[in-house]
Amino acid sequence: MQNDYLARVYAGFLGMNVGIRLGAPVEPTIWTYERIKETYGDIRGYVKDYKNFAADDDVNGPVYFFRALRDSSKNGELTPEYVAKAWLNYARDGIGMFWWGGYGVSTEHTAYINLTRGIPAPQSGSAATNGKLLSDQIGGQIFIDTWGLIWPGRPDKAADYAQAAASVSHDGEGLNGARYIAACIALAFQEQDIGKIVELALKEIPSESLYAKVVEAVIAHHKAHPDDWESCLAMLHRDWGYDKYGGVCHIIPNAGVCVLAMLYGAGDFNRTVEIATMCSWDTDCNAGNVGTVLGVLTGLDGIAPHYRTPINDGVVLSGISGYLNILDLPTYAKELARTGYALAGETVPQELEETEGELHFDFELPGSTHNFRTSDPFFLTLKHSTAQAAQGTGSLEILVDRMVRGNRARVYYKPFYTRADFSDERYKPVFSPQVYSGQTMEMQLYFDQWAGWDSIFVSPYFRTVSDQKIHTHGFIKIKPGQWQTISCTIEDTQGDMIDEIGIVVEGDTPTTVKTLGKLYLDEFRVFGKADYSIDLAKQKKELATVTPFAVNHGAWEIENGRLGLMCCEESLAYTGNYYAKDIRIQAEIELENGDFPVLLLRARGAKQSYMAGFQGGNVCIWRQDFGLEELARAPFPVEYGRAYQLTFQAVGDTLSVDVDGVNVLQVQDSTFTSGMVGLGACSMGRTFFGKLHIQEL
Repeated sequence: MQNDYLARVYAGFLGMNVGIRLGAPVEPTIWTYERIKETYGDIRGYVKDYKNFAADDDVNGPVYFFRALRDSSKNGELTPEYVAKAWLNYARDGIGMFWWGGYGVSTEHTAYINLTRGIPAPQSGSAATNGKLLSDQIGGQIFIDTWGLIWPGRPDKAADYAQAAASVSHDGEGLNGARYIAACIALAFQEQDIGKIVELALKEIPSESLYAKVVEAVIAHHKAHPDDWESCLAMLHRDWGYDKYGGVCHIIPNAGVCVLAMLYGAGDFNRTVEIATMCSWDTDCNAGNVGTVLGVLTGLDGIAPHYRTPINDGVVLSGISGYLNILDLPTYAKELARTGYALAGETVPQELEETEGELHFDFELPGSTHNFRTSDPFFLTLKHSTAQAAQGTGSLEILVDRMVRGNRARVYYKPFYTRADFSDERYKPVFSPQVYSGQTMEMQLYFDQWAGWDSIFVSPYFRTVSDQKIHTHGFIKIKPGQWQTISCTIEDTQGDMIDEIGIVVEGDTPTTVKTLGKLYLDEFRVFGKADYSIDLAKQKKELATVTPFAVNHGAWEIENGRLGLMCCEESLAYTGNYYAKDIRIQAEIELENGDFPVLLLRARGAKQSYMAGFQGGNVCIWRQDFGLEELARAPFPVEYGRAYQLTFQAVGDTLSVDVDGVNVLQVQDSTFTSGMVGLGACSMGRTFFGKLHIQEL
């Protein structure tokens, strides 16, 4: 494996997100090439600012479908069936993840419904099932970037994995596009010439295919007119345009744009994603795909600061796990690299080791910021640094600029988001906090003081959502010239969520002598067992859910401090740390009518979890693993209108249920060892949930 493999994976995934963010504002078909040119001219930067860029299907697919390897594969092999399970497990039905444009209209929506109706992959995406027009749409190409990133220098393997994944929803030219772009990404690890990459990737698709023909047409035009990308676009409109290939977003015209952008971008990352965006058609998909290729090819240095800085190492997703939906790019790059090493049969470097369910930001990757921010850029400005490091070679550099006694500013990470944090609601992202009461926050700090009579004071802190209160943990005067470890235990938030964690910096110099210097932050961690409650009165109904849950089906409301559910089918809500192991959930449940209210533990997604609840005059424990199986039951008649305190816990392979403090059921099962918590109902009825408490054991 190349010495810079991790850094180039990071650059590729970062490049994909830059391209998606650049192209997204002009994605709708009303944004023609002419309209984009008239409105924005020669694009040289983002055309729209965002508070935070909300989730996009072009990010969701590469991240969540990649989890098929982690969840289902035992030997590193990938099959369409494995990926189909990831589709069903991580998507909220009809919300987020991908475009739910209707059966027979959206290829992904169609494939999803096919899967839920028992049509297995790859038949779920085949032309025989859905017709050639639908199977040739662009989705087969846009979700495959991660397969190229884990097979550096192996375009054949990258193409095979991409095809297996894409065949869940696509066929024909859709599969050719998946193979071609994944091969380009893999080739970019070993080839330095973009022209060579574009041509070599053709070996991975049939030479007689339409996809190969449009690629060859662009290559030929580029050779004849190497300095005029707009003439090449005119050729695509004339010979390969949307008027010739139907559906909402056919892959062939967009394949032409991808190759055009890569060739006329001439190995320049920034110009490549700009051209892909200016060409119109499916701008975020095309700019995202070529952004991955060029990110790997040029590395981090090739991505201009004005594109990289707004990303700030953070993206959000819109799958069913609110915990996984908050994605730190360096941490995710390490996950991809671990897989790449394992598939290559090489030892995974120690620095890539993972501690599931904990936050750890080491600032080791070049330029990495791990999505840290400042509340006041006048007093505190942030950037990555290699000047000081508690461990390794990198840290977060915080310029402390002219602070005096009484001045305060924050440096923080966001472990939770609400609707107010976004400019729009693209793909309805949902969130569960990554940090909870009972856990420990720890970091190392170093202060290089330039001026000022006294040093600075620093306190770790967290902020609660409903009241926006800053909870500090005692200010410590930082001793200049040495690393210091500071930590705190996060106290009970009284049912509130936490949306900021970090440090408060306070000046301690008279106004006549201002403090200047650089504060370095490194090895930032949050770990330990969570112990928290959820006060429904402090939550909101927004983003097609109720915070801090991801709801799937059902009508959910907050009523008198309780969570009300009315449903006619299985309707469940998920929250908590995705990697929680031994854990207890306790809730007050009142059944107003109907049957089958449940609590969930170790939920791996919509199709995998343990459930406990009331059904048919019994209290039961079930295992849901793409089908519901009862594990144990005991008689327990339930009265409508009466509240019961139900406690469900998992310790090792022992699952147990208490009702009103009395143990009524216990069973052994080792299928699932970790996952989210949740609640809901599995049949028609109306139920209220209150007094929610979750504790890791």
